[in-house]
Amino acid sequence: MFSWLGTDDRRKKDPEVFQTVSDGLKKLYKTKLLPLEEHYKFHEFHSPALEDADFDNKPMVLLVGQYSTGKTSFIRYLLEQDFPGMRIGPEPTTDSFIAVMHGDTEGLIPGNALVVDPKKPFRKLNAFGNAFLNRFVCAQLPNPVLESISVIDTPGILSGEKQRISRGYDFAAVLEWFAERVDRIILLFDAHKLDISDEFSEVIKALKNHEDKIRVVLNKADQIETQQLMRVYGALMWSLGKIVNTPEVIRVYIGSFWSHPLLIPDNRKLFEAEEQDLFKDIQSLPRNAALRKLNDLIKRARLAKVHAYIISSLKKEMPSVFGKEGKKKELINSLGEIYSRIEREHQISPGDFPNLKKMQEQLNAHDLNKFQPLKIKLLDSVDDMLAHDIAGLMVLVRQEETNRPQKVVKGGAFDGTLNGPFGHGYGEGAGEGIDEAEWVVARDKPMYDEIFYTLSPVNGKVTGANAKKEMLKSKLPNTVLGKIWKLADIDKDGMLDDEEFALANHLIKVKLEGHELPADLPGHLIPPSKRKIPAE
Repeated sequence: MFSWLGTDDRRKKDPEVFQTVSDGLKKLYKTKLLPLEEHYKFHEFHSPALEDADFDNKPMVLLVGQYSTGKTSFIRYLLEQDFPGMRIGPEPTTDSFIAVMHGDTEGLIPGNALVVDPKKPFRKLNAFGNAFLNRFVCAQLPNPVLESISVIDTPGILSGEKQRISRGYDFAAVLEWFAERVDRIILLFDAHKLDISDEFSEVIKALKNHEDKIRVVLNKADQIETQQLMRVYGALMWSLGKIVNTPEVIRVYIGSFWSHPLLIPDNRKLFEAEEQDLFKDIQSLPRNAALRKLNDLIKRARLAKVHAYIISSLKKEMPSVFGKEGKKKELINSLGEIYSRIEREHQISPGDFPNLKKMQEQLNAHDLNKFQPLKIKLLDSVDDMLAHDIAGLMVLVRQEETNRPQKVVKGGAFDGTLNGPFGHGYGEGAGEGIDEAEWVVARDKPMYDEIFYTLSPVNGKVTGANAKKEMLKSKLPNTVLGKIWKLADIDKDGMLDDEEFALANHLIKVKLEGHELPADLPGHLIPPSKRKIPAE
């Protein structure tokens, strides 16, 4: 009796099994989320339906900034070669959206051809019309960097109402479309032009809900002195704080991302460290791509659920015969109250609701009587996906990460600092003396020997207790000193001879100068007399 209840219950408890994360995302979207989106006209209000290419495409990086901030030069710097359609200059040169992607031969694909290619994730851009498509191209070229990621170059953002009108398409809406689908959004600022124009402010606000993808680059920082750079950095953080409504501070990378000599080289080390951090962030994108797509699907599902509650609430309030127009205006004006009621009734976070003003504008163009009432079955299906199927995919993400070789972006500028003397931190800190025939610690050993012989060595060695008293004078934490002891006590006898003591003091000096300690003792730091002893 009631066996159908048990079957349905089992279906909800057992999540679907998928072979790959990509296949799982496609199937979950088509079978569970898409029906809800279509039923409540989600695509007319928020974002077009997703296609297979959206789940299969390589990670994408979107570059956004005012004109002449170095967006195109940044791409040229990463690729270490020119790409088709590239124009660089102090005036607003890039007047198109350029998707820089991998291809066997160099060439340009115009926008109208791009949006009919099922293998490219751009088909839904068709909705923005010819004015946009005439300003959209794909630059293809064989480049090792593009084997792992694609880069989207955008037109320079201008100030003034005239430029905004003359575009002929909704610039902020196009950027919002890309923001939903890319893995990283890089906002570029010029150290000489920090003013955030009205259109740029509007664009940054359009990127709301994608703050986790945003990174900020303060470019051309080699053109100003250190003191001025500090002021510029502070002013940028203040400006961003007014526009980006998050309590967390956005990560800002400072540097000069082009291949020309530094004009003011005072901050070279800072620029190198910042560049290395940014490159690591970009290089991690292929590894985290599946997790990002999963995260974006969850965000989309939450918005689709809220949208369904809003649409069904409006439908419920609409009269069936008389006074439709008057009621429609009343409902749109009181949309904020409807948001609050839905928030209370369904325990939904305020951050999950769409922008109130934008939603009111869109509702004006719709017939509220044609909206659908609440269909619990569709919402239950999405809830089931979020509660069970997504958890199964999370496990699959980890399995794919473990089983596949580590994916990182290679080639171009990413290979320039990997090995050799121009690698970040080469010959500094624990790496000092790596190329020298003489043991680097020997330079200061006479000074360390004087201290060593005041510690009452027995048979040429000082005890741990005596060495500890001296090492504590550095004021380093015990955890750090413990690691230094482990690295310096090469023969693991619990005591230090004169060479090991000198090595311990050298490592203390390295740490006090602000460098990190190595996980294992590098070969060039092992005392010459102990180089046959295998370090544990």
